Amino acid sequence: MTSNEPAAHDAVVLAGGGARRLGGADKPGVRVGGRALLDRVLGACSDARTTVVVADPRPTARPVRWAREDPPGAGPVAALDAGLRHTAADDVLVLSADLPFLAADTVRRLLTALRAGAAEGVLLTDADGRDQPLVAAYRTAALRRELAVLTAGEGGLTGLPLRRLTAGLDLTRVPDPVASFDCDTWDDIAAARARIREHDHVLDEWISAVKDELGIDLDVDTGALLDLARDAAHGVARPAAPLTTFLVGYAAAQAEGGPEAVAEAARKAAALALRWAEEAEQEKAEQQEADKPGGSGPDAG
Repeated sequence: MTSNEPAAHDAVVLAGGGARRLGGADKPGVRVGGRALLDRVLGACSDARTTVVVADPRPTARPVRWAREDPPGAGPVAALDAGLRHTAADDVLVLSADLPFLAADTVRRLLTALRAGAAEGVLLTDADGRDQPLVAAYRTAALRRELAVLTAGEGGLTGLPLRRLTAGLDLTRVPDPVASFDCDTWDDIAAARARIREHDHVLDEWISAVKDELGIDLDVDTGALLDLARDAAHGVARPAAPLTTFLVGYAAAQAEGGPEAVAEAARKAAALALRWAEEAEQEKAEQQEADKPGGSGPDAG
């Protein structure tokens, strides 16, 4: 690994709870913004070298490794132990499968804070200041050390709460009431669904959902594409907006390019739309001049 490459990390996602407050519903599969909660979390940690989901296998938007605590339903500490057995990186993300607003930038922030300090873990706190140990990055060795201590105790890991594990760790806390929001009840699900449809969030949420659905991992300047659509609609015709943005994407794909290819294709299309608009304005001005009394139109003289 060169100095310019990010350090490798793994991710363990706990997705095997009973969801009692959801009436036993399949919580990881509940959709928010058209995507299963589990897939939203998997999208946020897609940079992990290995992602282990502790639950019974199910279809997911991207490939993962599956694990199960023994016995199933033995609790979060036992589930974490089962997941860690499939990891090898020095740092590991530990996430629950019900975080509708977890994003890749939050994951990077957790990992950056962990690597910049001496703490054994960095976790988010929620709106009430409570620790959220399932939205966190940890040093893998520290987790294994504490798991070994708990395993040696009477009764082992079954039924233990996560606070028994994290109590022995040196932790850094980062307040984030949005990314730490989890869905334990149907009211939480309703609140999450309502939030993503708010004006300030809906476009980003929609673009993320479409990319996930189509299997696209590409960051583009959505502002530039929206400007292009506006220029095509105003300078050419309203139906030209979606068709033009489609053709820009197709051109970038044909060029086998990334964000730069999209930006270049959008620039060319925007310049063309501007030329169309300028021609239309010129023709309009010439027609107005010709329509004046004594003008130089085709019927003049």
